[in-house]
Amino acid sequence: MSDELRTELQEAIDTRRTFAIISHPDAGKTTLTEKVLLYGGAIHEAGAVKSRRSQRHATSDWMAMEQQRGISITSTVLQFLYNGHHINLLDTPGHQDFGEDTYRTLTAADNAVMLEDAAKGLEPQTRKLFEVCRMRSLPIFTFINKMDRPSRDPLELLDEIEQELGLATYPVTWPIGSGDRFTGVYDRRQGKVHLFKRTAHGSKAAEDTIFELGDPRLADLIDPELYHQLKDEIEILDELGTEFDLDAIHSGKLTPVFFGSAMTNFGVQLFLDAFVDYSLKPHPRHSTRDDIDPTYPEFTGFVFKLQANMDPKHRDRVAFIRVCSGKFEKDMTVQHARTGKTVRLSRPQKLFAQGRESLDTAYPGDVIGLNNPGMFAIGDTIYNGKKLEYEGIPCFSPEIFAYLRNVNPSKFKQFRKGVAELREEGAVQIMYSVDESKRDPILAAVGQLQFEVVQFRMESEYGVDTRLELLPFTVARWVQGGWEALEEAGRIFNTAAVKDSWERPVLLFRNEWNVAQVQADHPKLQLSNIAPVVSGKEPIER
Repeated sequence: MSDELRTELQEAIDTRRTFAIISHPDAGKTTLTEKVLLYGGAIHEAGAVKSRRSQRHATSDWMAMEQQRGISITSTVLQFLYNGHHINLLDTPGHQDFGEDTYRTLTAADNAVMLEDAAKGLEPQTRKLFEVCRMRSLPIFTFINKMDRPSRDPLELLDEIEQELGLATYPVTWPIGSGDRFTGVYDRRQGKVHLFKRTAHGSKAAEDTIFELGDPRLADLIDPELYHQLKDEIEILDELGTEFDLDAIHSGKLTPVFFGSAMTNFGVQLFLDAFVDYSLKPHPRHSTRDDIDPTYPEFTGFVFKLQANMDPKHRDRVAFIRVCSGKFEKDMTVQHARTGKTVRLSRPQKLFAQGRESLDTAYPGDVIGLNNPGMFAIGDTIYNGKKLEYEGIPCFSPEIFAYLRNVNPSKFKQFRKGVAELREEGAVQIMYSVDESKRDPILAAVGQLQFEVVQFRMESEYGVDTRLELLPFTVARWVQGGWEALEEAGRIFNTAAVKDSWERPVLLFRNEWNVAQVQADHPKLQLSNIAPVVSGKEPIER
């Protein structure tokens, strides 16, 4: 590698920051995303989900159904510049029915921001997603939101994170009051008090006035009770709190904590400034050829998401690719690890929710969009140089199942195309009956809303009216050892055998009790709640 390329790569890597936001529904994730973009200069006015006064929709919620319901149900990529850094914000679905899409997105992130509602603290979906972050040892930054509403005690919220998640906390900012009395935050990095001035519906960047903690004017500007409480609490944090440790943050053992209100913009800029300084830049990733450093001169990357019809006018399909090493250049040719084919990467795009613009180069940490003519699948690796593959992205056990029926047989081609493309992008898992006479696909999902999204998109994007026929199962298990192992087990009661899109045997059960019963009756039968990662084999289509 030339010194020039090494320097170019190192400079690009040093300024890249890639992160995803995880939260329980309604903690304010879409609003925080919008406000981060507002401060990043990527948008000039934020359209909060609950604002009924204007017809604007949140930038990150681009699908018609998201805009109708005010929830995020797909992952979106938002890229912008902030203080000389290239920020890649991977916006994830907040709804619990879309945990798998969030998991796939977290594989492309280097950092995670855990968003909490100050009144509710830790919630089930946040806990579940935190475990995924822990599996990947992601640095976690905590933003405690909605401080402008009645809230729990901040020290109690910190204690909950430490006790329930086993994660040490270091408050970087500290709130002054809550609810109607929330007047600002104390920034422990600079030792300054930031008092905020509200803006209309938080659509513009918040103005703040900055003082030293010992400034005598504060006694007149802050409620005396809050002022004394602030000084007491800062003293407690300094004397008894966890010490700041950047290495512990990078290894996912210590979380910097920020307090604020995304709706009114209080505390958002302080969070963003600290995040840029503390977050992890692109780092080595595990592959079949050991860990690949981002400064490795050959281009490598992997597909973590596919999305059809982002632009309804053009019926396009886009593969989202995380750049892992080397330099991406427009029109370069690469090897496709799963198929062994050579692919020319033309028309690459920089992504911003539904909007896109063409790009010529990209570096480790960046996410690029490539038009996908059926070539890519989720988890695919593309590379130059010696062959390698990054770890695949597994499928998790679905919890509800239903046949998807095509109401109008004359729309068979459109039905088949819609099912194939939605399966390809991971909107839902597709299975089939082992009975060849039953050719309709079985949708397998984590939650009911995924089914609604499939039906909505089949109608709006492919013009196909569909009907669901629910099946009485709640658990899926993949058979390790394939069809041979299933045949050896002989007759199995209280289960239905189906095949997934790669023709692997899957057993469906009514409940966990039936799973335990089958495993007791057939101790040699190995079952897994995670699908084996596929490599080198095309999925079946009907």
